[in-house]
Amino acid sequence: MGTMKALVLENHGTEFRLAQIALPAVAEGQVLVRVKASGVNPLDTKIRAGVAAHARHPLPAILGIDLAGVVEEVGAGVTGFRRGDEVYGMTGGVAGVKGSLAEFAAVDARLLAIKPSHLSMREAAALPLIFITAWEGLVDRVGIRAGQKLLVLGGGGGVGHAAVQIGKSLGADVYAVDGARKADYLRSLNATPIDYVTESVEEYVAKYTQGQGFDVVYDTIGGAGLDTAFKAVARFGHVVSCLGWGTHALAPLSFKAATYSGVFTLLPLLTGEGREHHGDIMREATRLAEKGQLMPRLDSRSFTLESVMAAHELIEAGKVDGKLVVDIA
Repeated sequence: MGTMKALVLENHGTEFRLAQIALPAVAEGQVLVRVKASGVNPLDTKIRAGVAAHARHPLPAILGIDLAGVVEEVGAGVTGFRRGDEVYGMTGGVAGVKGSLAEFAAVDARLLAIKPSHLSMREAAALPLIFITAWEGLVDRVGIRAGQKLLVLGGGGGVGHAAVQIGKSLGADVYAVDGARKADYLRSLNATPIDYVTESVEEYVAKYTQGQGFDVVYDTIGGAGLDTAFKAVARFGHVVSCLGWGTHALAPLSFKAATYSGVFTLLPLLTGEGREHHGDIMREATRLAEKGQLMPRLDSRSFTLESVMAAHELIEAGKVDGKLVVDIA
């Protein structure tokens, strides 16, 4: 067997070790992907720090949830891919499944889709986790419809800007709460930006909904963001959150007869259930991207396996401007 370079995390809270390890064997239902790019998510930094017990990733571990790359080998039973295909997906880095901070990854083929032809590997690697999380919230949980008013809290962030673009593609009237410096970007997505510093939830509910509230509110912030969502939603509306883990008063939601749904994107990797659906969602991402309705916002800085720690430190310090991506090739 050949070998490959990989980053190995041996202890929580420490730096990665760059190691030469054996190439992964390709099991039935898997493909071997030569990893070209690996997306970096805040969850990756939490796993490294040892504060993401819900990810259930035992050590030593290879992190990296998102990847884009090229199929090198196709395992038994796989019919949807062939050698040379450019693919992407949310494929590992949790639940003991080896991640994408390596030159190769053996990947469950059900999690993959063909990469949009006009997106670079870096752009493709930035999409899987954020797009799946946004899609599960707006489409699977809410079933958002054309003409509805959608409010995205944290609309300029990773999941947020994916949710804004999905909402627009489905005909929603989209409003996005974030800082003033992201206003021009949000306008470029044809969303109405709302500055959370200068406008209270009561003010923007009155301004944009005549006090009725938004049909759908997607909270991508958690904590106080979810309480804000409960205040902003309309009667019989729907709040969805990908970070609804705190303790919250339900009265503002209940008195409106509104609905709450949670999104836990890791479940297919943790349990094996629903992996085909993640592949389906990635095919939707490809469809939207190729129609010009989806483009990830990347931070301009580049990283390699040797400089991944710098990317983690930037995320931990809140000093990123778009998704960070590691170049593996």
